[in-house]
This record gives sequence, C-alpha cells and structure tokens, in this order.
Amino acid sequence: MVTTALLVIIYLSFISLGLPDALLGSAWPTMSGDLDAPLWGAGLIQMAVSLCTVISSLNSARLIRRFGTGCLTAFSVVLTATALLGISFAPNYAVLLMLGIPLGLGAGAVDSAINNYVALHCEPRHMNWLHCFWGVGTIIGPMVLSAALGAGMRWTAGYRGVSALQFALSVVLFLTLGLWQEKAARDEEGQAKVLSVKQVLALPGAKPGLLNFTCYCAVEQTFMLWSATYMVMVHGVSATQAASYGALFFVGITVGRGISGFIAMRLKPRRMVRLGQCVMLAACALLFVPHATVALLALILMGLGCAPVYPNIIQDTPRNFGAENSQAVVGVQMAFAYVGSLLMPTVFGWLAGALGYGILPGFALTLMLLMIALFNRQQRIVDAKHARQRTSI
Repeated sequence: MVTTALLVIIYLSFISLGLPDALLGSAWPTMSGDLDAPLWGAGLIQMAVSLCTVISSLNSARLIRRFGTGCLTAFSVVLTATALLGISFAPNYAVLLMLGIPLGLGAGAVDSAINNYVALHCEPRHMNWLHCFWGVGTIIGPMVLSAALGAGMRWTAGYRGVSALQFALSVVLFLTLGLWQEKAARDEEGQAKVLSVKQVLALPGAKPGLLNFTCYCAVEQTFMLWSATYMVMVHGVSATQAASYGALFFVGITVGRGISGFIAMRLKPRRMVRLGQCVMLAACALLFVPHATVALLALILMGLGCAPVYPNIIQDTPRNFGAENSQAVVGVQMAFAYVGSLLMPTVFGWLAGALGYGILPGFALTLMLLMIALFNRQQRIVDAKHARQRTSI
C-alpha cells in the first residue's frame, strides 16, 4: 500500500491529466477566429494529440523501466504544461497543430504510468477515485477559461492559467520524488517485462480484452462528442440548452466514479465492470424513448454506467495478465483506448450525416453488445488459465 501523501500526489496528477481535455473544445470558438483557423480544425488538433498519446502509451513500459513512475510523471507534466503555454503564444494554426505533439506525448505517459502504479499498489476504490479526479480536471479547465473570458481577457489567459497550475504541480512532483522511490516499488518496476505489441497480443485473453476496451472508449467518446448535437437534431432543444445538457454526461461519469470507489469496497473489479455495463444498457434503452426529458435522464445514466468500466478494467490487469506484464499491457490498453476514441466518433459523425442523428441509440447499443461479448470471452479465457495454473501446482 502507498502512503497517504503519495495518494494525494497521484490524485493531483490525474486532475492535471484532465485539465487540458475539455479546454480545446471550450476555447475553440474564440481560438479559431483569433488564429484564422477553420472551425473543423479542432478535429485535426485532437487527432494529433491522440496519435501522440498512442505512441507514448506504447512506449510507457520501456520509459518506466528506465526512469521510474515518479520521474516520468513529473517530466510528462512539465511537457504538457510547456505545450499549453506554447499554445497560448501560438501565432497561427500550424504552430497550434505542432504543439498537439508534446501535449499528447505527455498525456499518454502520465495515463499509462499512473494507471499501472495504482493497479499494482492500491485498493480498487482508489482506481475509481483516481478517474473521478480526472473528471474534476475536465471541469476545472473550462472554469479557468471561463473566468479569464469573464474578466475581459482573451482565451490565451485561460491557457496560461491552466499551464501555471500544471507547472506548480510539476514542482510538487519533483520535490516529492522520494515518495515513489520505495525499494519494493523500484524493484518491481525494474522487473517489469518490456513486451512488444505482438507479445502482448499473444497473452491469453489479450485480444478480446483490448478490443473490449476499444469498444468501451468508442461509446464513451461518442457520447462526449455528440450528445449535445443529438439533443438538438433529434429532440429539438436549443443550442444553448444542449450545451448544458451535454455536460450532464460528464457530471454523471464524474459523480459515478466517486460513488464507484465506495461500491468497490464490496465488489470485485469484474463485478464492477458488469454493473456498469448493465447501467449503460439501461441508459441506451431509455434513448429509444422519443422524449427529451427521458433522453436527459439517459445521458446522466449513461455517464453513471460508464463510470466504473474503464478504471476497473485497468484495476484487473495485473490479475488477468500477471504483475510482471501489467505495465506493457496497460500501455497497449491505452493505445487501443485512444484508437477507439479517435475513430468511432468520426465514424458516427459520418453515418449520422447520411442517416440522421437518431441512429445514436442503435449505434451505441451495437458497440455495447460487442463490448459485453468480448469482455465475457476474455474472462472465460482468463478463468481457464488460472484453473490450469492451480491444477499444475
């Protein structure tokens, strides 16, 4: 178990991870005008960030083995803080696009390193609360931007404010590196295997497990990106109302992860994932009801259902694949997660443009059924592996 002081540092690191995630979307209406960028340009920036996050995630096991979790986290926060500061000074869209590279590299390293560290050293409740704090970060970022704009400043002040928060955290991280240097943890990091993607895929249960993760993140990101548009196009609410309604999903997922931490004291990670899947299915069923108020309830319920799935899949990684393999597997899981987040919302946008935004419930249900089938397949394979191991002892 880790110390209370280190837990605080870990939670602060995940708030830092969430700070930039909702910042671009909130600032883009003013940013695009100032930098003479196309309205669709935010998509390319997000793509650059996501691709670099995938690269960073795939190399996380190698980096942690060399530098350690604490040092890698501290340097990654400095990298993202520097990228955010650079964005505030960007003279044009091309520079903005290039700054998505360090932003993604820093985010991927923090995400993979902290997730694996918590999975190995903390109780399941802390994994759920960790991701709750990511949600807190996604709320704080736009609040800093809103405060800057409300005070008559430009969007650049908001970015500099968030950058300052991350630089401050990086100072704390460097000053507290000793908390990460306990011999057992350092020995464990040194013994962790560095596996290629091909070797990870060869592990029993890895293929369905990774594809399950991709499907979950595809559902989550599709609702994050398109729920407000769905409310406008299908239920006829105003754009102003839809913006606040879309935030209900974020509220649901953040509050849900806070609640999940307490439930995780009684339920194992596998049951937490299945509980979340059941709530997600219920939310999807409500979306088929043609009523705006019911749709609002469904968005909150979908957030609550998503809440325990991601953190508890990560929490069970050492059990499913072995502690010595967990860092390599978590890195590949992060990569598959970002691939799902990157591709499927775009696919939905293309399909909705052709068929109408009313396809959201059916689109989500298809992904969820596939997600559940893949998760069950993985668990059968893992259970069979553990049974063979018990028999051979």
